[in-house]
Parts: sequence; structure tokens; C-alpha cells
Amino acid sequence: FQEVQKHSVHTLVFRSLKRTHDMFVADNAKPIPLDEESHKVKMAVKLRTEYGSVLHMPTVKENMREKGGPNPGDPYGQKQYSGNQGQELEYLITGTHPYPPGPGVALTADTKVQRMPSESAAQSLAVALPASQTRLDANRTAAGVGDIYRHAGISERSQPPGMSVAMVEGGGNKNSALMAKKAPTMPKPQWHPPWKLYRVISGHLGWVRCIAVEPGNQWFVTGSADRTIKIWDLASGKLKLSLTGHISTVRGVIVSARSPYLFSCGEDKQVKCWDLEYNKVIRHYHGHLSAVYGLDLHPTIDVLVTCSRDSTARIWDVRTKASVHTLSGHTNAVATVKCQAAEPQVITGSHDTTIRLWDLVAGKTRVTLTNHKKSVRAVVLHPRHYTFASGSPDNIKQWKFPDGNFIQNLPGHNAIINTLAVNSDGVLVSGADNGTMHLWDWRTGYNFQRVHAAVQPGSLDSESGIFACVFDQSESRLLTAEADKTIKVYKEDDTATEETHPVSWKPEIIKRKRF
Repeated sequence: FQEVQKHSVHTLVFRSLKRTHDMFVADNAKPIPLDEESHKVKMAVKLRTEYGSVLHMPTVKENMREKGGPNPGDPYGQKQYSGNQGQELEYLITGTHPYPPGPGVALTADTKVQRMPSESAAQSLAVALPASQTRLDANRTAAGVGDIYRHAGISERSQPPGMSVAMVEGGGNKNSALMAKKAPTMPKPQWHPPWKLYRVISGHLGWVRCIAVEPGNQWFVTGSADRTIKIWDLASGKLKLSLTGHISTVRGVIVSARSPYLFSCGEDKQVKCWDLEYNKVIRHYHGHLSAVYGLDLHPTIDVLVTCSRDSTARIWDVRTKASVHTLSGHTNAVATVKCQAAEPQVITGSHDTTIRLWDLVAGKTRVTLTNHKKSVRAVVLHPRHYTFASGSPDNIKQWKFPDGNFIQNLPGHNAIINTLAVNSDGVLVSGADNGTMHLWDWRTGYNFQRVHAAVQPGSLDSESGIFACVFDQSESRLLTAEADKTIKVYKEDDTATEETHPVSWKPEIIKRKRF
């Protein structure tokens, strides 16, 4: 048997196409015959609907000699289409180029719709106009933008946003120019004094992962990878108390303003409530299936919110230990959670790159913000404004409550941002995994200071990292929890003035990525 030659599908398809083409080649490229009557009606309707507002403007009344036939002096002379069929040709559209009446129609003397005015017609039009108009319109070949708007009954100001029309008259010419509005510039930022390191507190035997200041501003608490919780005197920096109980890294601590309780959570899946009068654990909150990464207390009701690597956040009743809601929807670990009294009452940031604003009563998502391209490890709420910020390796973004409307980007901190803090003066602090700390003006997004403190003696340079930062209640001290096992305390430089530390700001055009 002779072997049949095999062809690819591609070859077979094109062979089939070629055969089909050969079969119908006799009819190929034959134009559809044009019905003159319907074409005239179509053109008359098109003239009225699309060019009605300018038909009256640059018009030419041809003299009797030209009506008899084409003008020898006019290279484009031929029959014209009129908006009113069967009436005397009185109004003619003039312009700089002739064009055919439709697509696919050859441009000939018989099909051309628009033509140049002849010299004699232009002269007769100039003689008919008043002297003042003659000077301005002598060189004009088309209607100005303002003229078209005025004739159509539209004010010149009602034009597309972002553009303005400038009518320039001078030198006998009248021109219209579309000019873009001036681009917005960044407002001048508020001056903030620089912050300086004035105390380093050591005592933990592992990374310091979390930090919180108590409402009375007398002491603060830290949680560490050494599994202990330590309480320190804020004024002197001396250790007051160590609490043991967690069996893995402590990832979150917070002190209640409503009761003498301290709450902690860790990578051992445990959430604990400590009674600070007895320094003992009095409640456990069971339910998370993996490490608990963060927690926050509701400011007005006895509710605790925790977030976990199991992709959920949980709402707990502080007194009964009951899990009121499980906030599910994130598709990866939930890294941070914040609470506020106003709606939305719960905000979460996740490693799935989204931020979710939650309805606390229903236990459901109100809004999902998907603008970040990388993990969102930090969220902070402004103490006075109805706004918040989120931190991610791609950008720090500011948002407006209640719907999460985007405000602006704060670019430049190109690192894994672990923590954010903001005070009432509008100083935003971002702390990163590489040990850098940037300070920003909240309103304008201006980065007025960058800090990279040296690691504790005996530590590796690679142990330079900031895991958490917080302002004290007076907002005059900034505390950071770091990877070199220390807590660093910063304060404003009292000697600095706007003259000694000027704002190196230029009113540059804003070039912000929207998303």
C-alpha cells in the first residue's frame, strides 16, 4: 500500500480556504450597485443631522455664470449635494479638502461632496460682508470652535472637562486653540521636627514582635519570640514584670482601657486574657486553627478581634469567651486587624494583597480593596481624621472611610513594611523588615525623615528589622520593637527649627499611580 502523505491541520485548513476562494472567485470584489435616489436621501439627512449647526456659517452664493457649469478657474468645480433636494443651490459647505460621500466610493468630480470656494465666490462673499467683518474673515476658511458652540445654543464654557478654549484675535486672524489645564502640584507640607533616638532598652532574648502602651502612659508592654511578655516603666525604661505562659512567639499585645486586662496572642494559636491585678491568665479564647498574628480591642464595647494565619479574623465576647463571628473571605493569612467605633468597625489586611472593611453586626464584608499588589502587613487609623493607611512592599496607600475611597500613594519605602503608626500632628511612621524607618507628613505624603538605627552590639547587621512601632499616649515618644532584641525609644529634637532643618520640598507636578 502506498503511504498517504500526512498534512498538518494548518495546511488542510488553508487548502480548504483556497478551494472555496477559487469556487466563488467570479463574484469576488464586485461592488453592490448604488441606488441613486436612496443615496441622495441618505446624504440629505446626514447633512442636516451632523452638520446642521454649521451649515449657515461659511456659505457661498454662486453667481449665475457658475451655475451653468464648472468654473474654469476652479480646479474642484462640479455638482454639489444640497441639504434641500429640489431647491435652488444656495448653501454650500466649504472647507480645505473634498471627500467622497461614503466609504469605498472613489473620489471623482461626480461623487465629491465638499469643494473649495472659487476665487470669484470668495471675492463676492467679502464684498457682501460689512467692513469690520471683512478684515477678520478674509483668511478664515472654517468656523471657529466658539462660533459652532454659539450657533448650537451651547455656552462656550460647557466643554469637555480638562480643556479650555482660547480665542485669539490679532494680526487679522482668528484662531481657536485647545489648551490643557495646568497639572496639579503638591501642596507645601507641614514642618515637623526630626525625631532622634534617645534610649535603647534590652532584656528580651528573642525578636521583639509587638508593643503596646497602657492608657495611663505609665508603662508599656512587649511580646517576644522568647515566648515572654515583659512590662516596662515608660519613664525610666526599667523592667517591671515578666509574664510567661505562651509556648511560642508572642505576636500581639494590647492593654484594655475599659478594664485592668492585658490581651495577648501568639503563634501557639492561643489568645489569652491576663488580669493585671493578679498577673495571671484568667481567660482563653479557643477557635483559631493556626498562628494568631494580631489583635485589637473595640473602643466602646467589650469585644476583642483577632486575626490569624488560618485566613480568618474572629470576633470574641471578652466576658463570655464566645466567638461572636468568624470573618471569613480572605484567601491567605490575615496579618493585621484594627477596630474603631464608627463604621466600618473592623478593618483587616492580608497576605492575599487585599484589605477588607467589615460589617461587625452582620459579620460580613462591606468593601474589599484590591489596589495593593503585595501582602498588606500593616494598617493604621488616623486618630482625628476619618481616614486610614495601609502598608505593603509596593506602596503605602491612604484611604477614606467609610467606603475605602483611595486618597494617595506614599511611594519610596521600598521594603517589606511590617508596621505603621500615626499621631495627631499628622506624623506617619513606617517601619520595615530591613531596619529602616520613614517618617511622613500625613496630609501631603512628604517623606521628611529616614532613620536606620545601628543594631545592638553583638548582633548581626542582618538582624536589623522593625516589627512594631507605637506612639505613647502623649505622642511625644515613639517606641519601636526590633529584631536585634531591643526596644528603641525616639523623641522629637527640641533644638530643631524650620531654619536649621528646612523642608527640602519642590512644588513638582504630582505623578501618582492611581492603583
